[in-house]
Formats: sequence, structure tokens, C-alpha cells
Amino acid sequence: MRYALIGCGMISPNHIRAALDTGLEIAALCDVAEANALRALESIPADRRAGTRIYTDYRQMLAEVRPELAALALGSGVKRAIACDCMAAGTNVIVEKPIALSLADADAMLAAAKANGVKLCVNHQLRFTPSVRAIKAAAEAGAFGKITHAAAQVRRNRNRAYFDAAPWRGTWKDDGGTLMNQCIHYTDLLQWVLGPVEEVFAYTDRLAHPYIEAEDMGLALVRFTGGAYAVVEGTVNVYPNNLSDALAFFGERGTVSVRGKYLDECERWQFDDGTASLAESLEKYAVADMGGGHTPLYRDMIEAVETGREPICSGAEGRAALELVLGIYASAAAGRPVRFPLEGGATTDYTGRFER
Repeated sequence: MRYALIGCGMISPNHIRAALDTGLEIAALCDVAEANALRALESIPADRRAGTRIYTDYRQMLAEVRPELAALALGSGVKRAIACDCMAAGTNVIVEKPIALSLADADAMLAAAKANGVKLCVNHQLRFTPSVRAIKAAAEAGAFGKITHAAAQVRRNRNRAYFDAAPWRGTWKDDGGTLMNQCIHYTDLLQWVLGPVEEVFAYTDRLAHPYIEAEDMGLALVRFTGGAYAVVEGTVNVYPNNLSDALAFFGERGTVSVRGKYLDECERWQFDDGTASLAESLEKYAVADMGGGHTPLYRDMIEAVETGREPICSGAEGRAALELVLGIYASAAAGRPVRFPLEGGATTDYTGRFER
């Protein structure tokens, strides 16, 4: 399968590694800064890059290479146009999270995928970690009984150097804040396990980063249509460096609490059927090792393209994760609960909100 990477910045090594792991033909690397694309080329083994072409214009690349699959590792504010152009050219697309920064852009991307008969996948790769897949399987099997509530904590440090490294970071137009950037993997996981959102009440603020536009802290209480609740805590204000991310689900007959970069450090994994460890659940639900990072998501997307099914991290799933963050923003700005589905929403709706 011919593959192209559009955007060769900081996250590009993850995409290249996944393309190599899954046997894709890396036909093109594209970046407006040619030096970035050339640097990415050097990370490909010599015997796998002989046919790889370098581009600074993605439209020219689409016309000449005609990739079957393209990954977009770009700033969130520019994804819609490039993704839609790719799909109009008949190319299946993987986009880095979030899918977009407005529901209108997300809907346009979903419509482009449908109109052109191609697949759209959003890079919510935490769905493929063994612990998360075991949680999902346990929930579907009813092992938790009724899940009463869940909690997601993203407690990180992002300093001035991080935001200065790219001028779009922390802006409403091209990025959003910690909830949109760091926490959206968790708004995705909560909905994947607990189902659609009914209502949210939230606070957001910019407390320690006066040089950015968006929030550096957000707290939300989410109610799901199935009756469960979830608490979301996200911040980039942790001194002096990151604490572990954490995710927990509490049910009538089971509790799971995990943390760490890959959510594989168990504080508790216990069900009343006697299952008392992650290892036991992995065996019980036959959760196979699919590899780490972006690789399993790539494998799933390739299979989806080949078989015609939807990818596990489909465009519609990415839209739902976006909608929850936008709902949190709306609630915090209005100072009241917000019900779902939203009628619309975009990060730019909050431009100037924290200017004091």
C-alpha cells in the first residue's frame, strides 16, 4: 500500500515507525519546510527509502504519487482542508488527534470520507493499549456490573520552552488548551467505555501560563446517557514535571484503577468473579499483544481499508471526543451545565476569554 506522511515535525518518527512496522511503501514525505522532510527521510532504513519522494506541496504530491493512505501530522487548525483534499483524491486518511477544532470541520471531513468512499481514522492510539482493551472487554461482558463512575487525570508540566517551540501551541485558532491537546485521549476512552454523553458541567482557567491564549487547567463532571458519571481533571501546571496519567472505573462488581504513560501500572484490578489482576483479564479476554505506539492503529486502519469496515478509531469516534471537549469549554464559559448533542462549537468561540 502506497503511503505518504504529510507533516514531518516532532510526532513524525512515530508515524514512520508504524509505517515501517506494518510494511507500508513509504512513497512520499511532505512538509512545507523541506529540511523537516529530509530529516524524516534519514530515519528510514536505506533499503526502504529508495523510492521515497520529498515534497513541499501536498497537492503536487497527491497528483504525482497518488497514495492509497496518508497520515496528517499537522497543527489542528489546518487539517480540514488537507484531509478533504486527500480524500477527494481517493486517499484514505489518518489524522493526529484531535480530528479538528470545530464540529463544522469534523463534519466536513466525515462527509468527504463518505462522498469519496474512503476511510478516515483519528489517532487515538490509547484504545489499543492492552489494559484499555481489557477494560473495554470487561465492560462489554458485564464484569463491572453497573458502572457508577469513572475518573481521568492528566497532570503534566508544559513550560515556556514547550509553547515557544511552535507558535500555534496554546492558541484558540490552531490548538486549544490542555483539555484539547493533552486530555482528548481520555475524553475518547471515557466515551468508548461508557457510551454517549448526556450533560457536562465544567470549569476551565489559565492560571500559570499568561503567554498562551487557552486554558492550562480544566475540571469537568460528565454525565453519560447510561447513568454513569465521570470526573475529568487536566492540567499542565504540575511542578516541576509530569505526574502519571491515571484512569479508573468503578462498578458494582469491579474496580479498575491504572496509571502511567501506557496505563499499564495497576493500583487495583479486581472483580467479584475472582479476577484480581490485569494479567488474568488479558488471558480471560484473549487480548493479544498488538505492539505499542501508533503501530496497532496503523494495522487496524490497513485492515479497515482492505476489508471495507470502519476503523476502530473512526472519524465519527474522533468527532465524539472533540465534542466532549467543546462541551466542557461551553459549560465553563457559560457557567452552567451543557446538554448534548451540541448544536455546534469551535475553539475560536473562546478567543479572548482569559484576557484580563
